[in-house]
Amino acid sequence: MSGAEPGMSLVAVLKGGRSLERQVSLKSGARVEDALRRRGHRVVAIDAGADLVRRLSEVAPDVAFVALHGRDGEDGTVQELLEVMGVPYTGSGVSACIRSSDKALAKHALRDRGIPTPDFFAFNETAFKTLGAGQALPAIEQRLEFPIVVKPASQGSALGIKFARTPADVPAALVAAFSYDRKVLLERYVAGRDLAVSILDGPAGPQPLPVVEAVPEQEDFYDFEARYEIGRTRFVCPAELDPELTAQAHEIALDTYRLLGCAGFARVDLMLEERTGELFVLELNPIPGLTETSLLPQAAEAAGIEFDELIGRIVDAATAPAPV
Repeated sequence: MSGAEPGMSLVAVLKGGRSLERQVSLKSGARVEDALRRRGHRVVAIDAGADLVRRLSEVAPDVAFVALHGRDGEDGTVQELLEVMGVPYTGSGVSACIRSSDKALAKHALRDRGIPTPDFFAFNETAFKTLGAGQALPAIEQRLEFPIVVKPASQGSALGIKFARTPADVPAALVAAFSYDRKVLLERYVAGRDLAVSILDGPAGPQPLPVVEAVPEQEDFYDFEARYEIGRTRFVCPAELDPELTAQAHEIALDTYRLLGCAGFARVDLMLEERTGELFVLELNPIPGLTETSLLPQAAEAAGIEFDELIGRIVDAATAPAPV
């Protein structure tokens, strides 16, 4: 960290990139840039590509604000690069990003720790191509029961997720999921309410923000388009939950955040099962969106934290001295 005065750091905002969430990342990055400038920082925007190392070397930022979503941004790749270059950065470290961005890895860790997550099986392409995993589908379907959610292991923003309502739907859903990633999850569908708990680090440690509920206005599933197009989904924040359930959602989210080793900020997506009243963790997003419709800014606002302050806190957490 250079000797820049507080509030006058040179911040490189990394955005865009080559993932399928590029457009969302560009929107997040643009909002972050505006907020940083309003707070008095000097800002350099970098569309992460083949010249990233050269750009960072030329700019020599005090800190990098990672606003990259999806592959390269959330899977530890850019974090490893920043570590090599000695540039402090926002959000979680390399190992936490690797664990969080691989849904299968994260869910195994959750299950091992006893944190509730829907039953699942995960397979890579090799299992289907050379080990005959397709012949095990009837047993998998019997174990999970229908409907089944089929999803790529490492995409965010609901990309590539398909419902299989009957056994006949499974092959096409697998083909769709494999078009996004080399590993896929088959997961028990939890019918209920779609909740999100964002977590923000502060001087007192990680703090859960008010719960957000996503209520699709038309479809029965919260897909990629519904997440980012205004009017497709209604958000309720704070979610209308009784205090005990809110406290339980906060506790599970914090347990997940700590288990995966996250830092700075993150968002934990949960389902509240209608039939049983139980909460289940679907995934943790180590770099949640910061667009106008994103859930973290909504949760922060409900907690009395305006967007500019939210961005300021994230930068402060990245540049704070490491605990001795």
